[in-house]
Amino acid sequence: MHLRGNVEGFLNAGSEEKWLFAHIGTHYESFYLPHCVALQKRFFNHYLRGEDNGWEKEARVQLAIRRPDGTAQLRKEHEWPLARTAWTPYYLDAESGSLGLEAPARGGQASFVAMKDGLSFSTPPFEHEVEFTGPASLRLWVSSSTRDMDIFAVLRVFDPEGREATFIGAHERVPMALGWLRASHRKTDPRRSLPYRPWHPHDEVQKLVPNDVYALDVEIWPTCMVFPRGWRLVLTVQGHDFIVDAPGRMRHDHPQDRPVEEFGGTSTVYTGGDRASHLLMPLIPTRN
Repeated sequence: MHLRGNVEGFLNAGSEEKWLFAHIGTHYESFYLPHCVALQKRFFNHYLRGEDNGWEKEARVQLAIRRPDGTAQLRKEHEWPLARTAWTPYYLDAESGSLGLEAPARGGQASFVAMKDGLSFSTPPFEHEVEFTGPASLRLWVSSSTRDMDIFAVLRVFDPEGREATFIGAHERVPMALGWLRASHRKTDPRRSLPYRPWHPHDEVQKLVPNDVYALDVEIWPTCMVFPRGWRLVLTVQGHDFIVDAPGRMRHDHPQDRPVEEFGGTSTVYTGGDRASHLLMPLIPTRN
C-alpha cells in the first residue's frame, strides 16, 4: 500500500514540481534516519521558508538500486518508469518449470491445490549481471475447479547454490516483489491499463465457470534488483499468502472472504501455444 500509493501519487499528481524517492528497509526509516530528515528539511525550507537551497536542482527520481546481499546504492534518474527500460517477457513453461525468453511452441498445463500448494518457474542462471527496475506484470492463463480463485504472484531471488535471498520489508522479511489478483475481479480498464501495469477497476464481480480457461493480468508492484552472474529469478504462483517468516502480519485468510467452497479447489496454469502465459519484466540495459 505504501509503495504502490506513493508511486501512483507521483505519477498522477498534477504538479510539475514533484519528486519520487525509493528506499530500502522498513517503511518508517525514511522519516527518522538523519539523511532522510535532512532531505525533508531541505524540501520544507525551500517551499515554506523560501530558502534558496538548491532544492529545485534535485533529481526528480532517486532510487535505491538493490542487491541480493541487502545493500543498495542511490541512483538519480529523471522519470518513472525509466525511459530506457527494455520491457522483456519471460514465458512460463509448465512442462519444464522454466522461465524463458522464447514462448513454448507446444501448450502445457500444471495444477496445484489452491490453498496449499503452488507452482514455481525459474530462469536459467544469468550469464552476466542483470538489473530489473520498475513495475512488472503477469499474463496468466488459468482455470479453477471452483467458481473463484486468488492468485498470489511472487518474484524470488536465488543464488547459484539454490539459497533464497529475502529482504527487510515494511514489517517483516519479504521476497523481491509481490502481486495479487482475485480472478472474479479480472476486469481491466483499457483506458488506464498499460502493458506493465494492468488497471483493475474492481467495479464488477465476474465469477468463473469451473474448469473454463481465463486470461488474468496480474499487477506486480514496482521493484528493483541487480542479479549477479549465476543467480536466478523465480516466479512462484500460488493460491495463498507467501510468508517468509511465520506467522506473517498481513494475511488473506479470513474464512468469510475466502470460503473453501469457492477458493479451495484445484487451480491450473496453462502455458505455451495460444495460451502463452508470461511475466513482463523491466530490464534495464547496462550502461556503457
